[in-house]
Amino acid sequence: MRPFVLYCKSYSTDVKRVARLAKSIAQFNVDSIPFYVSVPQADMTLFEKYLAGHDVHIISDESIIECNPAIDPKKLTQIPGSLSQQVVKSEFWRLNISIAYLCLDSDCIFIRPFRQDEFITPEGTPYTIIDEAHDILYPALSQRKNSIIENFRRESLDVQKEFGRNGKHYSFGPNSPIWDRRVWLSLAENYINPRKISFLDLIIKSGNEQRWYGEALLKYKAIDLLPSQPIFKMYHYAWQMKFDKRIHINEDALKIIYCGVVYQSSWEREMDWPSEGGSSLSKLGRRIRRALGRT
Repeated sequence: MRPFVLYCKSYSTDVKRVARLAKSIAQFNVDSIPFYVSVPQADMTLFEKYLAGHDVHIISDESIIECNPAIDPKKLTQIPGSLSQQVVKSEFWRLNISIAYLCLDSDCIFIRPFRQDEFITPEGTPYTIIDEAHDILYPALSQRKNSIIENFRRESLDVQKEFGRNGKHYSFGPNSPIWDRRVWLSLAENYINPRKISFLDLIIKSGNEQRWYGEALLKYKAIDLLPSQPIFKMYHYAWQMKFDKRIHINEDALKIIYCGVVYQSSWEREMDWPSEGGSSLSKLGRRIRRALGRT
C-alpha cells in the first residue's frame, strides 16, 4: 500500500477540467505522486480518450462502492449527484491503494511545484485541514451575507452533536482535504457499524463528508492532529475573485502560500463536455451574474 496518492472523483461533464488538472499535475508533481481518477463505468472510455498521454490511473466509481456491501448501489443512484459523489470520494480508502490521499475536485489546478511532504510527514501522518473558516466568513460579513455564516454554524452543529462535541465550529476544507484511511476506519468501526448503517446514510443525514471525517478525527484520534490551513485557494463566490483582482492578487501571488486554485466550474461552463448546457438566454444570464459577482 502506498503512503500517499492524489485522487479525483469526476464525471463526463468535467472531463475537460480533469484533463487540465492532469496537465498541471504533470507540470508540477516533483515527487511523481500517483494520480487516480474515478468515474462512472459508463464514462471510462471518454476519460481514457481525454487523459491519453497523461500518467493517470482511471478506475470506476462502481469498483469503489463494491468494496462496501453495506451501501445499496440503487439507493446511491437515487440521491443528488452532489451527495453521491461525496460517498464515492469518502469510500476510496477501501481500495487499499494508499494510507492517505489528497481528494481533489475536477476544477482544481496546481499553480506551482509541489512535493509529498507538503501533505504528509516523513512518518506518514497527513496534515489535516482545519480552521474556523474565516477565509469565507469574513468576506461574507463584509458583504452582509449573514446567511452564509448562519448556514456554516448550523451545518457544523449538526455533525458536532452526533459526536457529543461542544465548542468551536470548525471547517475541514473547504476543498481538497487530505484524508487518512485510519480515520475513515475509526468512523466505520466506532460509529457506523454499531448502528448498522452505512456512510451513505450519514451523507443523507448531513451532506458534508469533510465534517464527518473531521469530527471523527477529533473524537476517535486515529491519527495525530497536525493542523493545516487550506492548501488550495478556493473562490466560493465571484465577488471574492473580483475583490482579489481589485487588489492585484493573482496566481503568481497566490502560489506563495497555496499550491493551487479552485475556480468554480459554474464560472467556466464553456469547459463543460460536450458543450455548455442551457439556452442562449440562460448562458447570457450566467455571464451577467458572474460579471456582477452574484454567482
